[in-house]
Amino acid sequence: MKLGIALSGGGSRGIAHAGVLKALEENNIKPDIIGGTSSGSIVASLYAIGYSPDEIYSLYKENASKLVEINKMPIIFTIGNFIRNKKIKISGLKTGESLEKTYNEIAYKKNIESIKDIKMPIVIPSVSLKDCKEYIFTNIIPDEENKQYITDITVGKAVRASSSFTGVFCPCKYKEHLFIDGGALDNVPVQEVKKQGADKVIAVKFNSDQITKESNVMDMVMKTIDIMGNKVSEEGLELSDFVLTVPTDKTGLLDIDKADKCFKFGYDAVIKNLDEIKRTLK
Repeated sequence: MKLGIALSGGGSRGIAHAGVLKALEENNIKPDIIGGTSSGSIVASLYAIGYSPDEIYSLYKENASKLVEINKMPIIFTIGNFIRNKKIKISGLKTGESLEKTYNEIAYKKNIESIKDIKMPIVIPSVSLKDCKEYIFTNIIPDEENKQYITDITVGKAVRASSSFTGVFCPCKYKEHLFIDGGALDNVPVQEVKKQGADKVIAVKFNSDQITKESNVMDMVMKTIDIMGNKVSEEGLELSDFVLTVPTDKTGLLDIDKADKCFKFGYDAVIKNLDEIKRTLK
């Protein structure tokens, strides 16, 4: 049996996926095929390249501060301030160049340049503004005519394209395309993982926090991501064999200071559901 795992987007919460993979491996459950969208693509690509969950966690903590370059002004006001019509100044967008450069360098250390150099089957969705279609960065092209597959792209560029969340990152230019966050059309790429030959698929997504009067704009952004992501992923989630939902504890899109907590959330979510996961995979 070939096991696939599909990792959802979710900003800084994405490091929880490394905790998920660590807990699975410790219980002799190792995926043969992996896919990830947005922040899920970061963990998925590093895992497919050959980094262990602990190494992925360390790399994230080492490099996260380089990737978060956006002004914090947009995230400090609350709904109460918004209702009182206080003026808010919004800063410019991130280019994503630091993310691309960093993950290309990390891939080079494993002698990987293009995504087609990766041995483990991997899928990373993104969406092109040119034709409003989903594109899949992968090392193995399935026999499909209704999707666009790209293999000649660097790991860093693929991750950057899939993670270019509108309103935070500029679109990622690649050849004739301008790519935005893959979560716009496929936040949990279960279907694409199955197309790579997975007999069973574990989908990993995040729990959605409640919005209150004390919630800030980043809380609202994360809530919007969760609503959109869950809606566009309904079909894929139904096709999965097990859906693992990881709690978030109001971790914001760029809230890198909660990495330790998120990693543990992912790990604990597997342990809590381990018996059911094992039954599903029999």
